[in-house]
Amino acid sequence: MKIFSRYILSELIKWFLVSLTALTLIIVIYGVAGQAIHHGLPPAQVAMLVPYFLPSALRFSIPGTLLLVTTLVFGRMASSNEIVAVKSMGISPVKILWPMWMLAFVLSIATIYLNDLAVSWGEKGVQRVIVNAVEDIAYGMLRTQKCYSSPDFSINVKDVEDRTLIRPIICIEGHGSSPTVTITALEAELRSDREKGLLIITLENSTIEMDGGFCVDYPGTMERVMPLDDASRAGSLSRAPSKMRFIELSSEITKQKSLVAEMENKMAVRATNQMLGGDFDELIGRAWNTQDKALSEAYRRLHRLRAEPWRRLADGFCCLCFAWIGAPMAIRRRNNDFLTSFFLCFAPILLVYYPLLALSLDGAKNGVLPGCSVWLSNLMLVVWGTWLLRRVIRY
Repeated sequence: MKIFSRYILSELIKWFLVSLTALTLIIVIYGVAGQAIHHGLPPAQVAMLVPYFLPSALRFSIPGTLLLVTTLVFGRMASSNEIVAVKSMGISPVKILWPMWMLAFVLSIATIYLNDLAVSWGEKGVQRVIVNAVEDIAYGMLRTQKCYSSPDFSINVKDVEDRTLIRPIICIEGHGSSPTVTITALEAELRSDREKGLLIITLENSTIEMDGGFCVDYPGTMERVMPLDDASRAGSLSRAPSKMRFIELSSEITKQKSLVAEMENKMAVRATNQMLGGDFDELIGRAWNTQDKALSEAYRRLHRLRAEPWRRLADGFCCLCFAWIGAPMAIRRRNNDFLTSFFLCFAPILLVYYPLLALSLDGAKNGVLPGCSVWLSNLMLVVWGTWLLRRVIRY
């Protein structure tokens, strides 16, 4: 039996690696191409994006690949009557499924880790590549489209000669007390200092205009410096719960609980003082509406933080759930056509599993359902797989 188990495990691993390579390659190419088109990345930077996309691609490709491979291997074994031969020897089919379950469990843990790696390393790496390539991206777009823009920065030019921008109009958006600045120049040149994280703009015979009507001419050469992050189209990394590392979620939940409690205490003290002072009009004023909205937003973030660990675990262990239904389905069909078995499993997953996951996740994020409710879709697969397995053992 040990030899048979090793044989099954070797078949699973062999076909899994082949299928995973093909599917991951397709996802990586699609993702990298999308980023390259959106940001106008040059070829050198496109190649640098590939390693950073791998964790994200793998966490999506592993569950589907595992489902495909289990239907392939066990469907072929069932069609060759290998399962019947094992059962005729008095060996339960459960024993031949153990290698698959062990592999699925390991891959579930790996998928959880890849989810974390994609957030903590992959997305930051993609952003770093885009930020460092601001100079090349800007020149490429200015040569073809005569304009380049980011959320805080934009350039329009009449023409580009080598690295010289002809008649550039540069707009730098203001923040807080800083006004919006518009610079018109005869010529300009862009140069990035990646070590310091700065974009240096060298201008010739420029005119500077600011909000409020301020205008000044600056003959000769002038340099304007701004952070590469502000000039980039990559944007800043979000602090949404889905973008945080798994290890950070526990401390962030504690902080958010403290923040919510502090806000509620302040509102309770203020309401008490206003009621004791007879200031009832203030209890329904605009200030209270603003505080209510702020408290609701704080609660919403707390619910999202509480749901996120459950979501990541559910996403990871869907590998085990997919394998749980894939193998008994393939054995029951006793058909070498593994694609039919695969789609018989994948169609309900696509039509029921993912919509149920989305609904339960939405309810958990809104506080309507507890965080553990995101496991309902996985539980559905476990029940279905258990029913299939019982029929395989019995018949």
